Order: sequence, then structure tokens, then C-alpha cells
Amino acid sequence: MAPSRKKIAPPPAAKPGVRSTSATAPIFHSYQAAVQLVQQGKYDKALGAFEKLLPVAPVEIVERCKMYISTCQKQLNKTGLAFLTAGERYDYAVSKLNEGYFEVAADQLKGILADDPTADFAYYGLAILHSITGRTQDCLDSLGKAIELNPKNRLQARSDNDFQSMVDDPRFTELLYPEVP
Repeated sequence: MAPSRKKIAPPPAAKPGVRSTSATAPIFHSYQAAVQLVQQGKYDKALGAFEKLLPVAPVEIVERCKMYISTCQKQLNKTGLAFLTAGERYDYAVSKLNEGYFEVAADQLKGILADDPTADFAYYGLAILHSITGRTQDCLDSLGKAIELNPKNRLQARSDNDFQSMVDDPRFTELLYPEVP
């Protein structure tokens, strides 16, 4: 009796619509980066990434992309955040500012001011936002209002690196170091 030999199966034929591994590596990398954006709560950026991937994605991840697109859309369509205090809302605005979501940050800071026009910290936050986004006059106006409401903001602004873009503006210098009559 001759020993039986195992037959070695030929490599499977490529499935229709599935690209080779080397061709899909960048796509899978982009997919993983988009998933990380979802995990970080950056739904608008993730949505854009998944929408770009959808037309070029291999069959095996198309449905996952669609699922993530739906998830991102649901998260972005959630109505309003609930804050117990203006301080919580301010902290949220600062976190959005730091993440580069300038419009969201501005909306939150303006919302604080709509509720309390004497919230000097919200004017200060707007001044920082305007400094970062290059809106010089808006920065000066907001910082001026913050200082008017609370003179301690002048001292804080003197050492705040977020106003780096403003240091060469003589109006900024005058605001922080006014001449004493």
C-alpha cells in the first residue's frame, strides 16, 4: 500500500472586486485612520474620510464604511449638548478650539455671552480664538471687553502664548500696557 499524499490546493483565485493586498494597503491604512477619528469623537473628519474611501474601498470593507458613515451622521445630527454651568460650556469650547473646531468653539463662547453678557472669560476665549484665526480687530475688541469686565485679564494676556500673533501690533501692546495718565 502506497502512502497517501495530501493534495496541495492551488492558491484561491481572486474574488471579483477584490484588489491585491499591495494595492489595498494604503486604503486599509486610510480606513484605520478614519476609524481612529471616530474613536476620538472627530465625527465630521471621519465622515469625510469614509466618504472618500467608499468609491475605492475593497468589497470586504464597503459595508463597514457605510456603517461608520451612518454612525458619524447620527453623531453629528445629535441635538444640543447639555451643560450644567457656564464653566463646563467654556471647557468644552476650549477643547474644541484646541482640536481646531473653531466654529464650534465660537458658537459655544457666543452662547455663554448670550446667557451672561458679563462673562469676561468668554470674551477672553473669543479673543484667543480670533488671535489664532488671524482676525486681529475681533481679537482686540474681544480682549478689550474681557479686560473692561475684569482687569486681571490684562495680566493674563501678557503671558498668554495664544496671543503670539498679536505681539507686533501696537494696538495690542497699548491694550496690555496702557499709559497711566
